[in-house]
Amino acid sequence: MSGPWTIAQRLGTDDLDAHAIAAHDPEAFAALLSQKPAVHRYPGSMAKRIQQLCAYLVEHYDGDAAAVWADAASGAELLARLKALPGFGEQKAQIFLALLGKRFGVRPEGWREAAGGYGLPNVHRSAADITGPESLAKVREYKQAQKAAAKRSA
Repeated sequence: MSGPWTIAQRLGTDDLDAHAIAAHDPEAFAALLSQKPAVHRYPGSMAKRIQQLCAYLVEHYDGDAAAVWADAASGAELLARLKALPGFGEQKAQIFLALLGKRFGVRPEGWREAAGGYGLPNVHRSAADITGPESLAKVREYKQAQKAAAKRSA
């Protein structure tokens, strides 16, 4: 979870700027993420994804990530915006929508429905439900149970 902070430190800033990251030399950015300790298990792939996301934010939202959700009129609209982000499929978009609603108060009409099962209250399914060590353990238990069920049905 310290990836963004580490990237900012390696870029020599306190604030990440989508314009600067999108414009950064791709090889140099990949090398930055690869420095020990690496920012991600696959730093080269992650560097590319981060730059693609930042380029999209620059093109569509003037580099302001919060603009993705700031004026969304409905949960369905916000989900569509999130799914349009590079690297965001249905599940990641729903989890991020649930995170915005549950942890940051971003709750356009219908947000819970648009987030699917991740938007339900009092569940422990994803990062949207983690508030501390106890809830993290419950999310891990849920994921392990899902994997076990998938193995049994395969």
